[in-house]
Amino acid sequence: MYPALIGKKVGMTQVFADNGVVCPVTVVLAGPCVVMQVKKTDEKDGYDAVQIGFEDVKTRRASKPAIGHAGQAKTAPKKIVREVRVPDVQADADVGATLTVDLFDGVNFVDVTGTTKGKGFAGGVKRHGFKGQLASHGVERKHRSPGSIGGHGTDLGHGGNIKKGKKMAGHMGAARNTSRNHRLVGIDAENNLLLIKGALPGPNGGYLFIKKSRTARDK
Repeated sequence: MYPALIGKKVGMTQVFADNGVVCPVTVVLAGPCVVMQVKKTDEKDGYDAVQIGFEDVKTRRASKPAIGHAGQAKTAPKKIVREVRVPDVQADADVGATLTVDLFDGVNFVDVTGTTKGKGFAGGVKRHGFKGQLASHGVERKHRSPGSIGGHGTDLGHGGNIKKGKKMAGHMGAARNTSRNHRLVGIDAENNLLLIKGALPGPNGGYLFIKKSRTARDK
């Protein structure tokens, strides 16, 4: 089975390496996850994938289709369900199988996908790192305003409107984000925990999708 699990962010701490160097890590409660469905096959859909679920939901809070779908795997309805592409649907990816952090044994780097913290409506300085304007004596209270937005901003030949993508104030955060090539520092199989180096997207208690990195060079 391809190393991939759904988890929940616990928080950050630090661990010490054998040489005494301190390493900041994020603790993730990863799994156990249940294989809900061998969803795709190469013969039918052009690629192989399985569907995994994490964290039980009370039956009275789940829809009838979700209850029936989970019943095929002989498990309770799940709160988070994700599809995992695998190189080949192997024999150990049977419906109803339980996946634990042992999947990551021997994995050095992981990619983590989550939803970033929502910041609400933010100005240009906070959202895009604008420098702002002068704040010296005699200047009006406009030092955090974006300034002129017309110069080099209009869509010439298509009207005088500002082009899409112009950096301005607006909704910040609460977006899907993938942070790549984090070193997997440690695995606590007894407590289903992964220790991943660095900060991960989202708040404590947020859900994460962890999988083996596809681009990192193992060192």
